Amino acid sequence: MKQLLSKIVSWRKLIYTTMRSRIAAIILSLIITFTTATLLATPALATGVYEMPNLTPDTWVVDEGDIISRTTKGKISSILGELAQKTGNEVRFVTVHRLDYGETPESFTQKLLEKWFPSSEARANQTILMIDTVSNGIAILTGDKVKSLMSDDIAQSVAFETFLAPLRDGDKYNQAFLDASDRLVAVLSGQPDPGPPQIIEKVEGSTFTKAEDTEKQRGNATAWVIGLLIAATVIPMATYYLYQVNQPSSSDS
Repeated sequence: MKQLLSKIVSWRKLIYTTMRSRIAAIILSLIITFTTATLLATPALATGVYEMPNLTPDTWVVDEGDIISRTTKGKISSILGELAQKTGNEVRFVTVHRLDYGETPESFTQKLLEKWFPSSEARANQTILMIDTVSNGIAILTGDKVKSLMSDDIAQSVAFETFLAPLRDGDKYNQAFLDASDRLVAVLSGQPDPGPPQIIEKVEGSTFTKAEDTEKQRGNATAWVIGLLIAATVIPMATYYLYQVNQPSSSDS
């Protein structure tokens, strides 16, 4: 009888140890799943003006969004550098991945212009065209002297027609910057404005994500995270409860 009781006790200890190991494995698995989902659902860190690098005289492209190829950067830098030497008009292209909450492309570009060129005299012959690669939000700002060669209407056309045209055809960022630089150089060199490209409408529609679709995706990601968090809390508790219920009472021993 004692041997039987000893075996029963040993079996109970073995079962208890096994169940504890399984519960621990379940909890660990759920923690890993929850952490991964959270990281995937969390948007990339936003970029503020204070995080932008200081400008050097020979820097024409600041690609914080990492969307421009090295070859394209070289071509643009050569073109814009030559424009600055010949005319004194300077153009900078800026990309960021995501703007700070509440920041708009226009407000960000204005702050960046003031950071890089603190005085009104320094800003007079400057042009900055920037894009937020998450939303494809664009802004272009020009100095007072630039406006005598390139009106605000032409500047807006460069940003929202010339630059956006290649993006509507498959996010061709390199082509967009090259096309914009060609038109800007022509206008700021005193040549006739070549105008925006001819847009051929496609039946399939725009390639840009609609705002409501973006919000829906965010809502789905949030729902998944909440669901995983609940599962990570409830499943281990339920498993342990079932284990305790199925244990023989001390009177049964």
